[in-house]
Amino acid sequence: MDWTSLIISLVSGAVGGNAAGKVLKNFDMGTLWNSVAGIVGGGLGGQIMGQLGIDPGAATAAASGSGDLASIVSQIGGGGIGGAVLLVIAGFVKKMLAR
Repeated sequence: MDWTSLIISLVSGAVGGNAAGKVLKNFDMGTLWNSVAGIVGGGLGGQIMGQLGIDPGAATAAASGSGDLASIVSQIGGGGIGGAVLLVIAGFVKKMLAR
């Protein structure tokens, strides 16, 4: 994963974490912690997708030295989903520890 892909995954993870926090009020931890969980989840989501080969534009992007639209969209999707999933997990753990 190159720097551009990583940045796209981290930013989309932050957006995904905040979006999940606003939609799923039970797991909302505030903008800062939603962003932190999203960034970590976005980075992990992007890495996992890359390891699993779920990046349809990766071969083209690697061959041409630049990202194409399919690669960017998959990075945004992976980062956003990873951010949202990690936010839900962190929110669930926080609720369990608060009991």
